[in-house]
Amino acid sequence: MTVDPVRHARHILLKDIGGPGQQRLSRARVVIIGAGGLGAPAALYLAAAGVGAIRIAEPDVVSLDNLQRQILYRTQDVGRPKAERAAEALTALDPSLDIEARVLAADDASLPGLLDGADLVLDGCDDFATRFAVNRAALAARIPLVSGAVGRWDGQVGVFAPHLGPDAPCYQCWVPDIPPDAETCAETGIVGALTGVIGSLMALEAIKLITGAGEALVGRLVIYDGLSGRARTVRVQRDPGCKACGTG
Repeated sequence: MTVDPVRHARHILLKDIGGPGQQRLSRARVVIIGAGGLGAPAALYLAAAGVGAIRIAEPDVVSLDNLQRQILYRTQDVGRPKAERAAEALTALDPSLDIEARVLAADDASLPGLLDGADLVLDGCDDFATRFAVNRAALAARIPLVSGAVGRWDGQVGVFAPHLGPDAPCYQCWVPDIPPDAETCAETGIVGALTGVIGSLMALEAIKLITGAGEALVGRLVIYDGLSGRARTVRVQRDPGCKACGTG
């Protein structure tokens, strides 16, 4: 993909990105797992940033109650596969991008193919079994995993990439087992704008990882409280006995 100096002028002006960083974005291959509340804003910002190839995996169709937060979609999209509609919207935003829609669930069988050739993966799904499967696949592919999660008014985002350093954790170092009280937003509710905050932070981390700008959240987690407007960053330690990446 050729960098458009007008479209991406604001990136090129940044000393932390510049022309070389924008070229890296144009050559990057990113996979987004889930095209819902988190995947939708993340995909929009990555496409706008000029990420050259984006593969979106999502098995569901658009429903009316998605529209409160999943900003890629419109009322006339109800009933259509999210992955296909997302690909159309991103292509409309920048026709020069290579956008691929995969209408399928991410699991141990499909993930090796989904991540084939990718530079990093963003996980915006809402169930722990899929998160664990994505983590295992990212470990096997030796690519960074940008993980986001939301609940009611709170959200978090972190980068998990053990291949980047001996102390860098994987996702399962942070969450060893599926919590017995795990709930989805369909069960608890979610404020729509929160998904935009966390999804945008996921895109920001991806841009930093691709361009080398700043300090990515490797081994750290940003936790955002939307009700109080406060955020904090916590360090996540690598677990030598981790079921996914540990040696014990």
